[in-house]
Amino acid sequence: MTAPPIAEGRQPEGADRPRQIEAFDRVWLNASLCNMVPRGEDPLGVIEDGAIAAKDGRIAWVGPRADLPATDAPATDCGGAFILPGLIDCHTHIVFGGDRAREFEMRLDGASYEAIAKAGGGILSTVRATRAADEDALVASALPRLDLLLAEGVTTIEVKSGYGLDLATEARMLRAARRLGTARDVSVLTSLLAAHAVPPDYAGRRADFARHVADAIIPAIAAEGLADAVDAFTDSAIGFTPEETAWVFDAAARLGLPVKLHADQLRDDAGAALAARHGALSADHVEYANVEGLAAMAAAGTVAVLLPGAFYFIRETQRPDIAAMRAAGVRIALATDLNPGSCPAPSLLLMLNMGCTFFRLTVAEALRGVTVNAAAALGLTDRGALAPGLRCDLSLHAITRPAELCYWIGRNPCIGRVVAGR
Repeated sequence: MTAPPIAEGRQPEGADRPRQIEAFDRVWLNASLCNMVPRGEDPLGVIEDGAIAAKDGRIAWVGPRADLPATDAPATDCGGAFILPGLIDCHTHIVFGGDRAREFEMRLDGASYEAIAKAGGGILSTVRATRAADEDALVASALPRLDLLLAEGVTTIEVKSGYGLDLATEARMLRAARRLGTARDVSVLTSLLAAHAVPPDYAGRRADFARHVADAIIPAIAAEGLADAVDAFTDSAIGFTPEETAWVFDAAARLGLPVKLHADQLRDDAGAALAARHGALSADHVEYANVEGLAAMAAAGTVAVLLPGAFYFIRETQRPDIAAMRAAGVRIALATDLNPGSCPAPSLLLMLNMGCTFFRLTVAEALRGVTVNAAAALGLTDRGALAPGLRCDLSLHAITRPAELCYWIGRNPCIGRVVAGR
């Protein structure tokens, strides 16, 4: 039976309630919880008619409402909504100049992603537009995209650079990304992706540019504290070789920065194994990753970040080997890959549906992929689940069962966010 609604500011009463009054800052009541802490055969840890209490920006108590300690803290009646941890988009390129709608038309006419890149389009066209934009313009263009994610319940995002390919623009992109976290109530983590493509001024000198990234760009960015991690794009045709990527990763390690990798998106370049050897937080895309590489990722604790929006947009046909990931015990995350060229999709909820329909993820795998496993992909241990001691980042959704978040296409049932208890 559903408990009667609790009015704002009142608490349920019970004869067996402890007499001690807990000094919580706020409680949320009349909600079902997906706490992402597995219970028996339930990987989502669903608690019906649950409650959450916050203190000093962290979760102080979570469980069935009937067990909530007595408190005089203000209460919010959630009207029977589902509460999940704040959603985490762990792979975005949200800061960029211009757009690539023209290239979309070219792909419709039959041009491949690789052919467009080799002709000077692709990443390099965004590089030109981004280099021409100042920091204020980059922030202004990114905010509307960010707002769409926040409206779906996102409370943490990762933002990559990679459209500057020189020190000045890479630094400007990362500063703009940091500013998003002050302009909006959201946690922003930044990744330096200078090893994204070879800039025109290094044409024909890919190895030289990789050395420049390792020897000059990474140390300068680290000295300014602009990056939380270092990323790279390993691809034998349009990216960097495993050896060149290793130079970049070794430079990051010397400066204490964790690494991530765009791996095995368009072909099997042994990127998954490379990411594992370097202890990468995540290997992203991994459509072509082989079984041995996935097993190495599992052993290293490297998260597989799946990006079904890019798979859809560039009309890929090779699906990631989900069965091998499950067999090896690889943690799976989902993200938007929001970017102007291969995934102009500012919707993490859409990625839930695509992850299930294209890649055949279960509902539990998809939802864990945008919460607890997405946190792991960013090296975060203080969020992604509803448990005492973690940040009180919540997303509230007007749904009757968790599967609705993966089922609907184009519907946003989010009715509120809580960030650090606010």
